[in-house]
Amino acid sequence: MAHPFFMSVIDISHNPKEASLEISVRVFSDDLEKTLQQYSKQKINILSQHQNEKAIIEKTLLAYMTEHLKLSVNGKPARFLLVGYEQQMESTWCYFEIDKQPVVNQVAVDCSLLYDYETNQVNIVHVKSKGVQKTYKLDYPKRDISFSF
Repeated sequence: MAHPFFMSVIDISHNPKEASLEISVRVFSDDLEKTLQQYSKQKINILSQHQNEKAIIEKTLLAYMTEHLKLSVNGKPARFLLVGYEQQMESTWCYFEIDKQPVVNQVAVDCSLLYDYETNQVNIVHVKSKGVQKTYKLDYPKRDISFSF
């Protein structure tokens, strides 16, 4: 079913107890599926429960997100690991983590999620550190924002 708007929500939250950044990305499942198919040139069924298909989805999802969601923490590029993904109604939640981040004073985001699929895409970015949450809306083609705490 088509929908009238194209949006993702990216939540980046510092967990000082675990010395990590926890990242969750919510995207409409159909948009994510079409984008991953276009990106990988493979048939992707984001709802599949088959283990081999899930492994392909996870590999493709991490590769796509790594290319289209780049983060720098305290001025240094940071790579995230895929924790997992799940379906909730018409959305897919993707979970990532960056470890070894005891203090987060600054987060720079370079986000072009789904820009290759839809030019009406909007990416809402929430970043939380030191008990303060900051939010910014990235409208295509804007992709860069920096948060300081």
